[in-house]
Amino acid sequence: MFRRIYLDNSATTPIDPAVVEAMLPYLMAKFGNASSIHFYGQEARAALDKARHQVAALINARPNEIVFTSGGTEANNLAIRGLIEARQNRDGDTTPKPHIITSAIEHSAVLNVCEDLEKQGVSITYLPVYDNGIVRLADVKSAITDDTALISIMAANNEIGTLQPIGEIGKLVRELRSEGKKIWFHTDAVQAAGKMPLDVEAIGCDLLSISAHKIYAPKGSGALYVRRGVRLHPQNLGGRQERERRGGTESVSNIVAFGKACELAQNELKRSAEELGHLRNSFERKVGEMISDVVFNGDRENRLPNISNISFRSIEGEGLLINLDMQGIAVSTGSACSSGSLEPSPVIRALGHDEELARGAIRFSFGRFNTVEDIDQVIEMLPKAVETLRSLSPKK
Repeated sequence: MFRRIYLDNSATTPIDPAVVEAMLPYLMAKFGNASSIHFYGQEARAALDKARHQVAALINARPNEIVFTSGGTEANNLAIRGLIEARQNRDGDTTPKPHIITSAIEHSAVLNVCEDLEKQGVSITYLPVYDNGIVRLADVKSAITDDTALISIMAANNEIGTLQPIGEIGKLVRELRSEGKKIWFHTDAVQAAGKMPLDVEAIGCDLLSISAHKIYAPKGSGALYVRRGVRLHPQNLGGRQERERRGGTESVSNIVAFGKACELAQNELKRSAEELGHLRNSFERKVGEMISDVVFNGDRENRLPNISNISFRSIEGEGLLINLDMQGIAVSTGSACSSGSLEPSPVIRALGHDEELARGAIRFSFGRFNTVEDIDQVIEMLPKAVETLRSLSPKK
């Protein structure tokens, strides 16, 4: 019997039934605009306030430090562009050319913003990650200049799952600020949220981005943590919503869903991480035993529990993806936001791998609803798929 298996949870996650149940009333009877002063509006406002507390609790923030957005991309744009524009517009700022430090393997929602700002005269340093996919603190330190305004380093990579030293970077930034330097730290935690503990106080970040659809809630909602005292220039101009940081009527139903998903993620974090790690490790062990000429990409210890990125020599990852999809197994060749590109994964190339390994990379990302039976079925099909494609490859 044909059964579909979803192993692309880093692209998006299925919605948890408890999240659907929480949001349904706000799609029907509780339809008010949270800016209205009558009963319906206040009912919606109360729901927003509750969700704000739930999101804040997941990352140990204050509720008034949470700005709701349409997703992780908007949160990253507001953080990076908003901070740079606020700095440029500030009276008395003598910095002629602000400087941003980021990494070569950030999500496109960070890299593309930086590239756009570069065209406007902002100086950008793209740090390398070496063969383990991890930024070195020494490189961060050496990249800082008198004009450095922002460091933006992701918490965990979306393709290979490696964890970056965000706590160490946060400590460095705090030390520099104590010496009078005007420098801030942003981390894109979209992939990390719900899979590892996130504590903005322990990290020491000033800005942190998360997204609802990566933690079993619907697409269309996200949040930016903004530490008290950090000034941002709004990117969505309109009403006075979100403490005038993000104009536009809030999607109450989506935000309620986001809040519920954060509550579930916080409650299930330890157990979920252990279960996902067990599934992934079992999968990788069997792949290593049954398939030759494979490379496991990134650091295998310091990473998220749910991502396994594997390069298969002598085949195209796109071909393997299609072969598996025809058998009911959904995986990816990299970031869903960059799918359709004919270029090999820049993340895998940043590890120092050749083009063959970059083109042969597949991301298997596990989620809350995957089972041991799913892994067994994939392991039954994957070696045959690889063998078939290698027999057709001129590279073999």
